Amino acid sequence: MIRIAAVGAAAVLVLAACSGQGGNARTASVEASGDGTLRIGLILDNSGSQAFLNAAQLAAAKLAVQEINAAGGHKGRPVELLPEKIGGEVSDQARALVDAKADVVIGPTDSSRAPAAIDVLSKAKTVLISPANTSASLSQYKSDGYYFRTAATDVAQSPVLVKLAKDGAAKKLAVVHEQGAYGTDVSAAVSSSAKEAGMEVVTVAGFKPGEAQKAAATAAEASPDAVVVIARDGAQGAIAELQNAGVTGSQLILADGAFRQYGSDLGSRALEGARGIVPGAFPSAHLQGELVAVDKGLKDMTFAAETYDAINLAALAAAVADDDAGASVAAHLIAVSGGSAGASTQPAAAPTVCRSYKDCLARVRAGTPVDYDGESGPVRFDENGDVTAARYMVFTYGADNRAKLTGTETAGRAHR
Repeated sequence: MIRIAAVGAAAVLVLAACSGQGGNARTASVEASGDGTLRIGLILDNSGSQAFLNAAQLAAAKLAVQEINAAGGHKGRPVELLPEKIGGEVSDQARALVDAKADVVIGPTDSSRAPAAIDVLSKAKTVLISPANTSASLSQYKSDGYYFRTAATDVAQSPVLVKLAKDGAAKKLAVVHEQGAYGTDVSAAVSSSAKEAGMEVVTVAGFKPGEAQKAAATAAEASPDAVVVIARDGAQGAIAELQNAGVTGSQLILADGAFRQYGSDLGSRALEGARGIVPGAFPSAHLQGELVAVDKGLKDMTFAAETYDAINLAALAAAVADDDAGASVAAHLIAVSGGSAGASTQPAAAPTVCRSYKDCLARVRAGTPVDYDGESGPVRFDENGDVTAARYMVFTYGADNRAKLTGTETAGRAHR
């Protein structure tokens, strides 16, 4: 529940009976302490072959702030997007943004760099929302309630992978996974989801990149109806070994890390009929047009929808709090995302789904609780700052080992 008591020009928000770790920004009393200007910073950490990801996130951030300001900004003042700096140590970028009085920071892209940013920003009571972090281990990383992400965790895909197998009439499932945190975490989640769905997991075989022959043979010998391949660097080798072992393309289901356009890199028809998934939703035609208007050279829109939604959610949380301080934003993010753990931080009524900052803001001003479902789909943060409704694009491979978009799926809960 929430009690609001006027204290001078500020409001003291006393949050009780909410989920989450004790003493963090999601459960503690929060006093309005912002300076009236909502400032948003970016941590753009991509370099080398991944450098193109910076442009999509930057364009989405600029677009979101433009639209927020066109709708009146925060408390009548323009929201500020702090000047971006690309590359460098993440901890240094985080400290620079704290010095620039950022209330909310968007980023980083790489999950391995998130702890460095969390450590700096949570200490400063600055909210961090990543549009791209997927590591399951970050769910339990200590942030005192200041870390969120609009990207689903790696393990959230498990019920979707299982559903694809079941849709293909599979009853017996084999799992072939690359060794390491990604493969181990996702394979365990897939096995759990399969059992929940009433399927038999006949084998789970791990391998090192370049050494998948034994795992492929083990999977083939178990005579499964479908094989889920969970890998990144070793995906191509694993698929080739499965083909050599007699596992046909239509039996294969590729986790997100294994998805790519293989073409002639694999043997003829190796993936014909196989299905693979990619997290998120392709930006709508409208959003694509708006992003290109911001950056005419934009060629890839990966993480654009998630960045756009992260900023809109932060601005809506500040609007509900009537305060721009990081602590106030953190205390209201779960609620405006439609997450049940934070439903008590809005008026006591069923939230109304809204799909733009302008639409949601009108409802907030009318005293109506909101559930922002944006370009990336439903978010519904839980007490760990994780999304609990994850969307995936489903692709089907043709005889040329190239995939085409054939559908979408939603995982209703990010299983761990």
